[in-house]
Formats: sequence, structure tokens, C-alpha cells
Amino acid sequence: MSAKNIRLEVMRAIEPKVAGFIEDFLIPPEDIWQPTDFLPDTHSDNFLSDVEELREESKELGYDFWVTMVADTITEEALPTYESWLMDVEGIDQHAENKNGWSKWVRAWTAEENRHGDVLNKYLYLSGRVNMREIEITTQHLISDGFDIGTDRDPYKNFVYTTFQELATNISHKRVGQMAKKKGNALLGKMCTIIAGDEMRHHVAYREFVKTILGEDPNGMLLAFADMMKKKIVMPAHFLRESGGTIGTAFENFSNCAQRLGVYTAIDYIEILKKLNSYWELESLRTLNDEAEKARDYLLKLPARLERIATRMKFPEDQYRFKWVEANGMI
Repeated sequence: MSAKNIRLEVMRAIEPKVAGFIEDFLIPPEDIWQPTDFLPDTHSDNFLSDVEELREESKELGYDFWVTMVADTITEEALPTYESWLMDVEGIDQHAENKNGWSKWVRAWTAEENRHGDVLNKYLYLSGRVNMREIEITTQHLISDGFDIGTDRDPYKNFVYTTFQELATNISHKRVGQMAKKKGNALLGKMCTIIAGDEMRHHVAYREFVKTILGEDPNGMLLAFADMMKKKIVMPAHFLRESGGTIGTAFENFSNCAQRLGVYTAIDYIEILKKLNSYWELESLRTLNDEAEKARDYLLKLPARLERIATRMKFPEDQYRFKWVEANGMI
């Protein structure tokens, strides 16, 4: 049986468990937080004074902070790209008569993620600290440019990617929240922290998908994991650009900013890999074929190799001037 057919068989075998995954890792819309829980109430007589308070609190946050907030927001706002990508993965069937469990998962996951861009976008708009038109142009570019995360339609690679990326996003939102709180912005701190909590739940879910597949097809999953790490896990906004810019130029500048600010660093990337190697118990896997044994050996040695590289990495200290922020008196 071909590798593709094996993947499809495994996806079909696991599909009956997806309803349980939805129940365990996602929260019904009526029970979960919504963006309006954190934003000034437009029906309240205090709406304008609440907005003024929000704007005052936002003045204490620095340039790099706002760049990171904007990039995080744009990344969340490009959600249509991520959903359409996942819906095309082998084994995820949105057209079947009964709509299989995998497509229900993707839709329910998307619905939870959608709230993140909503609340962050509204906060940025009300803060008055950024150039919303430039942000909107960048968001439109990011969605229309699409992305290529190196997974093709392979469910194994896609689940490795989402497991890794959800934890990376958790780290970024959590640290942004901590920085906001230190500057006295309790509202924004709480907002980012609760978004980080959503990302952690999603990370745990995708991590469980991979673990379940390892029980069915350890050889295929190890090869997929190793392949993704050889290509490197690129962030979903890696095609980020500003108005008039070329694809990817803004992402490199943002990455330098995030590294300088300590929001998401090369060390974080390595720590995520270590955690995944440990949780998926790579060292304990048995009955692997020769190719999978080589993949496991590569994955177990990779963190130390990346640590050696990370110690030599240099990042520019100069602040790149983004159009998203500089037009609003931040400089």
C-alpha cells in the first residue's frame, strides 16, 4: 500500500474519535469568551469615557510592542487562508453527504480562532496608536498572497505544523500580555493572556492528533515530522508585506523586532521541538523501519544542533520603520 493510501486509511480510522476531540478541546460559543467581553460597550453611557481610558493606557506601550501587536493581529486576521488550506488536506472531507468529523473540527477550530483577530483588530482601532489603513492593506495582501508552509496536502505534516505553530502563537500572545500588564495595561494584558489560553488548548489538541497517529503509523509520522523540521517550521505570516512592498519583506523585519523584544526567539523554537520530542516519546517508539529510525535519530539530535546555531545568530538592533505604526506619533 502506498504512503498516501496508508495516510488516508489512518485518517479514516481515527475520524470517529474527532467528535470526542471537539468536546475535549473546544468550547461551545455560548460558553466561551467573546470580543465584546473585553471592549468598551457601545450601548453604555460610559462608552466614550471607556474608550478614552483605553487610549490613555495604550500610550505607555513602546514602538516594538506595537509592531508586534500589529503583526500578531494581521496573522490572526488571515484566518481564511488557514481554513481553506486545512480543508484541502487529504482525509478532510467537507463535501461528503454526512460531512466527516475532520471537516467539523476544522470549522469549529476556525470559529474559535476567528475571535482573536476580531478583538485585537478592534483594540488597535480604538487605541489610536497605529495606522489602520496600512494594517488593512497588509492584511488584504497576506490573504490574497496565500502561503506555503511546506506541508502539501499531507495530514501528518499539517498536524505537525499546527501542533508546533499553535504553541509558538501561545508563547507570543502570552509574552505580549505580560508586557502590557507590566506597563499598567491590565485590559490588554488579560486579553492577550486569554487568547494565549485558546492557543494552548488548540496546541494540545493537535499534539494529541499526532500522538494518535503515531500509534497507528509511527513510521509515516516520524518521516513527516523529520521532513517538516528539515524544511523549518515557517510562521503562517511568512509572506507578510506592507503596501508597495514585496512578499515576505515585512516578515523578516517583524521577526527581528520580535527577537529583539523577546516575544518569540530562536530559543523558543528549540524548546518547542524538545517538548514535542518528549511528549511524543520518540525514544520509546518500537518496530520502526530503517528510514524511520534515521528520522528519529535526526529529530533527537536536532535541538542540540540548533542550539549551537542559535548562539551565533545576530539580529539588527536598529528599528525598522513600519508604515503600520510610524504615522501615528509613535516615534
